[in-house]
Amino acid sequence: MVTVVDYGMGNLRSVSKALERLGASVRVTSDPAHVENAAKVILPGVGAFGAAMAELRRLNLVEPIRSAITGGTPYLGICLGLQLLFEESEENPGVKGFGVFKGMVKRFSFHSSLGTEHSSLKVPHMGWNQVLSAASGAQNGCPLMTGIPAGSFFYFVHSYYAQPEDRSLVLLESEYGARFPVMIGRGTTFATQFHPEKSQVLGLRLLDNFLTL
Repeated sequence: MVTVVDYGMGNLRSVSKALERLGASVRVTSDPAHVENAAKVILPGVGAFGAAMAELRRLNLVEPIRSAITGGTPYLGICLGLQLLFEESEENPGVKGFGVFKGMVKRFSFHSSLGTEHSSLKVPHMGWNQVLSAASGAQNGCPLMTGIPAGSFFYFVHSYYAQPEDRSLVLLESEYGARFPVMIGRGTTFATQFHPEKSQVLGLRLLDNFLTL
């Protein structure tokens, strides 16, 4: 059974349909007890960092999610579900995230110092982009990438990206004006800035790899 957290800001239907296509039993829930006792947790998310944290607090889901992660329950964050793992975001200064990992969530900002080749880059970063090996080499042996070729393309929709203090968390990067993290992981906790549920065959493979953890 995979528990998909419903806090009103996730692409729940696409995620649950992708998991069901892979043969998984899926529970979409906002019940804190279901989350705390889940076998696996997926936290999708689309929207603002501050609004998401406010809704998660209102539903009493923050501590159950944090407890599941720190207790070793396999966790997959998607898009905003990655950003919320960090301490805070430039999107809503002063709002605290889960704080599972130290670091900030930053907004894409393309200044003239980046050069004219970046003048056409739009925010949000939207569409297909290539994922690249992280400079740290931490992605070696990442179980979620089993059977997925290096340099594959995944689907993105976001204006913000995480900047972990500990670079060994970064499993994959992508390039949009500059390199930025697109997959982080440690132990049984993983998160992607891209949307595997919208990334066709390779996205399904990544989700299937998560199911087999």
